[in-house]
Amino acid sequence: MASRAGTVAQPQDLVDLTALLDAYYDVQPDLGDPGQRVAFGTSGHRGSSLKASFNEAHIVAITQAIVEYRAGQGITGPLFLAKDTHGLSEPAQNSALEVLAANGVKVLIDARHGYTPTPALSHAILTYNRNAPAGAPQADGIVVTPSHNPPADGGFKYNPPHGGPADTDATGWIANRANELLENGLRGVKRIPVAEALEAETTGKFDFLSSYVDDLPSVLDLNAIREAGVRIGADPMGGASVDYWGEIGERHHLNLTVVNPTVDPQWAFMTLDWDEKIRMDCSSPSAMASLINRMSDGANYDVATGNDADADRHGIVTPDGGLMNPNHYLAVAIDYLYRHRTGWNPSSVIGKTLVSSSIIDRVAESLGRKLVEVPVGFKWFVPGLLSGEGAFGGEESAGASFNKMDGSVWTTDKDGILLALLASEITAVTGKSPSQLYKGLTDQFGDPVYARIDAAATREQKAALGKLSPSDVTATELAGETITAKLTEAPGNGASIGGLKVVTENAWFAARPSGTEDVYKIYAESFKGADHLKQVQAEAKALVDGVIS
Repeated sequence: MASRAGTVAQPQDLVDLTALLDAYYDVQPDLGDPGQRVAFGTSGHRGSSLKASFNEAHIVAITQAIVEYRAGQGITGPLFLAKDTHGLSEPAQNSALEVLAANGVKVLIDARHGYTPTPALSHAILTYNRNAPAGAPQADGIVVTPSHNPPADGGFKYNPPHGGPADTDATGWIANRANELLENGLRGVKRIPVAEALEAETTGKFDFLSSYVDDLPSVLDLNAIREAGVRIGADPMGGASVDYWGEIGERHHLNLTVVNPTVDPQWAFMTLDWDEKIRMDCSSPSAMASLINRMSDGANYDVATGNDADADRHGIVTPDGGLMNPNHYLAVAIDYLYRHRTGWNPSSVIGKTLVSSSIIDRVAESLGRKLVEVPVGFKWFVPGLLSGEGAFGGEESAGASFNKMDGSVWTTDKDGILLALLASEITAVTGKSPSQLYKGLTDQFGDPVYARIDAAATREQKAALGKLSPSDVTATELAGETITAKLTEAPGNGASIGGLKVVTENAWFAARPSGTEDVYKIYAESFKGADHLKQVQAEAKALVDGVIS
């Protein structure tokens, strides 16, 4: 049977919203099942009410734990509370507000009763804390989103006063306390009805949209975009950026069209992803098929962009190149920004995750800038973005952010709107599309081939992979080249990568265990072509299997 990837979803693909919402309130998690306990990944706690992994009990327990965590940390300023367009996001936001209000926490929710992108929440936290008097209480936030995950999923993420994703010390404490509350039948959770919580003296409103949109000229050259008349097609993909794009075009007088303003918690308009699931992944050609087809059918845009449900990821479509690979766009963005942001710290470094393309390494060297390679997870970029010492941080999964024109912090979480608009600035200033500029980089540095595959692994094998040391790898060659590095810690900060990376002159692979499936992921790249990449992948699997079996 032919794959339906890239075709519009059919009725049988859609989530039953009534069942989803009923399960949120009615299903109680079985704490004997690890999959039904609270667990924070790199972007918060995620799950589905239909799988008993994201239910009312989880959310009130997590929120109470956050209340206690922030009290223990002396965080007494307002808590910004935001949600995306997933079906479970509004009930989860209501549940959180019930607990926050009962505990007397000052909460600021969206003044427009709308949806809030993750970067707008980060921007709000940072702006509040920057403008507060010295020694004043600091703000933090919660965003209810599972990012690009399917419509049946929910997500719940805590951002402390630095504005970015909480680190593992914070999330570990919060998860442990939340599970303790669940085990005790939610005794210790304070809560009032949502109607009372909305009317509580501690509940206020905040205009996330204006705060974010009106500040964009501090981080982007919107004048250049406007004066060049760049024609922009922005697809919110049914997500939280839907109202933002229209306001960006109107307030800044850009030639901008919101391609699809529809909000539908079933995402019935979406094209199916590679595995025939609805997933709002703006880096996936299958999920972005509608926008790609629109461009190839002659849509009159110089740049077209997509965002996932909470707008922390970006997808860039150009008339000459289609959907750009996220690694390719990161390389172009870095090369452009470090040549054009004269207000940045002249010694500011370039941050990338260790599974991002090595063409970034070559770009960094040509710029005379230090490259800082960190483990997977945007939290590793937070200190550099805050201080200006790392003015750009990006990861291979189409997530990145960078600092304002003057080098000060913009967001410390991924900002898909920012990176999407940057593509228009690049086009306006250089007169070339980002895909044309990437071709120029490959002419200079070589044309790498990059892919990620999965390999089967038991729970025990995944645990072994996460605990490897370089000495466990005895191989000296990979795909015909001498191995130059064996890494289990990120070279940029010495933090554990939870797996293994092996490097040669013209290739590398990294292997990391999946947190949700019985597989490990092999990321690999070669500057010697597709056949060499296949050889790297095959030898990587054999090498890893031999070490963990």
